[in-house]
Amino acid sequence: MKIALVHDYIKEYGGAERVLRVLADIYPDAPIYTAFRVKGSSGDKMFPNKKIIESKYAWLIKRWNLYSPLRFLVPWIWKSLDLSGFDLVITSCSSYFARGFKVSPKTVVVAYCHTPPRFLYGLETSINLMKYRVVRMYATVVNHYLRIFDLWSSEMVDKWMVNSKNVQQRVWKYYRKKSVVVYPPVEVEKIIEASKKVNKENYFLIVSRLVGAKGIVEAARAAQHLGFSLKIVGEAVGFSQVENELKTIKGVELLGSVSDAEKWNLYAEAKGFIALAKEEDFGMTVVEAMASGTPVIAFKGGGFLETVVDGETGIFVESTEVEILEKAMKRFNNIKWRKEVLVNRAKLFSKEKFVRNVKAEIAKSNA
Repeated sequence: MKIALVHDYIKEYGGAERVLRVLADIYPDAPIYTAFRVKGSSGDKMFPNKKIIESKYAWLIKRWNLYSPLRFLVPWIWKSLDLSGFDLVITSCSSYFARGFKVSPKTVVVAYCHTPPRFLYGLETSINLMKYRVVRMYATVVNHYLRIFDLWSSEMVDKWMVNSKNVQQRVWKYYRKKSVVVYPPVEVEKIIEASKKVNKENYFLIVSRLVGAKGIVEAARAAQHLGFSLKIVGEAVGFSQVENELKTIKGVELLGSVSDAEKWNLYAEAKGFIALAKEEDFGMTVVEAMASGTPVIAFKGGGFLETVVDGETGIFVESTEVEILEKAMKRFNNIKWRKEVLVNRAKLFSKEKFVRNVKAEIAKSNA
């Protein structure tokens, strides 16, 4: 059977790219088709031995980081890819669609959906460019046609897998498609092993791209007011000014991009992990933190509702206001956390379960 993988684009190495990495391990001979790749980027480095095929528009949309301003090209980007020679195509799709490519009547298309494009349906995005009038005018025109393409290309999918019940609801709402929840792969066993001999230190940890929509600056100010240190792992993205703001806050240590081994050690050392995205699709980082025995402070919404158990593996907050986060940190310190409870919860979202479930669902789609 000839199999191909499709992914939005290969640049940063985030949760979607971790899923793609595991899919590439499950199907080692499958080439990866993508809108574009940025060679030498953190995402690109994770696929050193894979055959990666870019769209014919890649040279244009990546040269000056124009993949977002030139998003109106999305229909042509994906239609330019001919995958009709494959029996099975698995697309890892989210904000850049990764659908609409050419296939034959015999081709089975399976989508692993991280989320329908957030910017098309009024969901919170990493950078709020809609505050600019010219962007709103542009988006009003372009997004109308992109929604048409999004709906049209959704009809090409034979089977939908989604990364959470949260995204399952979106897929039904926007596409009227039934889907199967297959939680993303977290390296739970490796994290558990790495954390066995690590001692706790007095700092909170955030692992996130440095963007304005994830409550990072507010968490930093709350930690500063209470005298806690805050370490942040993550890269600056796009036009966000978050990195510059964080540099002015005392007690914040920006670590940039780190290896998995370094990150797992940071999880294990931290007294607590903070995740404040308001509508996170799933949220692999909170599961990684729990696997290391570290409880979390998470926003009460999105995929966090499926992973965090309030009072047992973390606590929820309903706002990212500094005062609310300060109260949460104080409450956090008064709870006696049990590592075995945290670890057992994380095991529900292991990489091994993901691999078994993906293989089972693919087998059903080809039956």
